[in-house]
Amino acid sequence: MSVSVNRRRFLASAAFLPALARLQSFPAAGRLLGTIPFIRNGSAPLDRRLGSGLDARLFTDLSTLTADRLVTPADRFFMRTATPSALPPAASWKLGVGGLVREPLTLSLDALAGMSQPAGRLLVECAGNSDSAGFGLMGAADWEGVPLGALLDRVKPSTAPHRILVSGVDDETTESRTSLPGASWIFSPDDLKHAVLALRLNGAPLPLDHGAPVRLVVPNWYGCACIKWVDRVDLVPDDAPATSQMWEYAARTHQVGPPRLARDYTPAIIDTAAVPVRIEQWSIDGKIAYRVVGVLWGGTRPTNALAIRFKASEAWAPVDDCPMPASTLTWSVWSHVWRPEAPGRYQIVLRVTDPSIRTRRLDLFFYVREVEILEV
Repeated sequence: MSVSVNRRRFLASAAFLPALARLQSFPAAGRLLGTIPFIRNGSAPLDRRLGSGLDARLFTDLSTLTADRLVTPADRFFMRTATPSALPPAASWKLGVGGLVREPLTLSLDALAGMSQPAGRLLVECAGNSDSAGFGLMGAADWEGVPLGALLDRVKPSTAPHRILVSGVDDETTESRTSLPGASWIFSPDDLKHAVLALRLNGAPLPLDHGAPVRLVVPNWYGCACIKWVDRVDLVPDDAPATSQMWEYAARTHQVGPPRLARDYTPAIIDTAAVPVRIEQWSIDGKIAYRVVGVLWGGTRPTNALAIRFKASEAWAPVDDCPMPASTLTWSVWSHVWRPEAPGRYQIVLRVTDPSIRTRRLDLFFYVREVEILEV
């Protein structure tokens, strides 16, 4: 059902406007009138946990993101699965490192905490982030934990070549409508060069629903590979078969097949992507203008070659304000001034104009958002 905007809706958002206006610098001579809602083809509420266990979800409201407010609070960080009922207490938690190693290790939480260090601001996105209610299955946070490479340096492989299986506690008994049990992923050693076993999120202990006491975070990889409730790291043969987690998410992470062996999987790296998160209505010199605000993330090298269009019949236009990101490991904010010629329904589509940048999801119009404009 189409969602139209009228003056009553603007008045209903009046409490939001002062805080929003303080965060905006565009334009100096303009007046912010309000925000325009996107047309929602999904119905999931935002910033509220739904369900439990493997069927739990929390979709983050991205509309409040600004250039100086890019960290997702822990209580609003997206959730794809919640704490399993069989999770052992933190007081007895042990992390085992074994498999094809000469001397297995068992580490307590205290030992891991002694190795912890800041990992920086990293974005995590669910591979199934397709709900047009807000594309809220992603968030960026400041993580702290143990570099996995430093941990692996403490064990010597008993054979070469090998791969690394990271496993976590999961709910193996409760039936799920949306997920397969089995939280594990197999990586090459190179895949994990910058990975961290996270213990803290935004300066506080990791919440249970986000993987406490230990969660794997692989920078710039989809969340399906960022295993929660990690209790084992094992070196496995190079020809180890793919795990059930890898099979479940194969289609969402652009695998072909899917391959039978873990080594044949394409790394689940997040391609460069962008999505609008907010549309502001402004009065500028007595005329209506709209400002589309969005985020850009992912990829293996930074780019700001972002273009936008609002109808399939239109030419692509460079995004007005798209600073070059300092990192591909988190998101950055862009904005574009838009003056539609007539009221109507529009689709906001983005693309990267640099052909050397891989953008598989943008190529599939994955992050398209729709809006109905009543005033021009």
